Amino acid sequence: MDALTLLHERSSMGKLTEPAPSAEQLEALYQAALRAPDHKELRPWRFIEFSGEGRERLGELFAEAEFQEDPSASDDTLNAARQKPLRAPMIIAVIARVTPELPKVPKIEQVISAGCAAHGILLAAHALGLGAMWRSGKYAFDPVVRKGLSLEEDDEVVAFIYLGSLGGRHKPLAHHDSSGFVERWN
Repeated sequence: MDALTLLHERSSMGKLTEPAPSAEQLEALYQAALRAPDHKELRPWRFIEFSGEGRERLGELFAEAEFQEDPSASDDTLNAARQKPLRAPMIIAVIARVTPELPKVPKIEQVISAGCAAHGILLAAHALGLGAMWRSGKYAFDPVVRKGLSLEEDDEVVAFIYLGSLGGRHKPLAHHDSSGFVERWN
């Protein structure tokens, strides 16, 4: 697959099945992530893999976050939170490991760099024929989840990337008219 085809055809895949990426595929995903733009070579990234029972542990963190937010949350709500990480055979949490108070590399640059690393994982997954979905949502910002993932005060969860084999049909890709997004100063 050439680079432009990859960039033009990558799409999120919500239905993911076994198997999870192999060790060789994971190494390719991480090598792609590590090519993200990185001002001052800070490498402000951390990756946490969840597979097997690790997904259940992440689900328990999500349920605890729900309970802490609303101690009267129903069993259905708590069980739904527990099930979220089971929608894919593997999840990679992409963490921006921020070095605070660097005047030449502000926090936002470090977080964006981690976002580029997450995007590299998505692109590499597509190139390898894997399915992937970038998810964030409230759990990415929840203090219970942050503590459970051992985040430092300035760190940020950038993405929970759900990975697996393609489990459904690809939605047709919409063509976007770029003129609606571009302002030109000539």
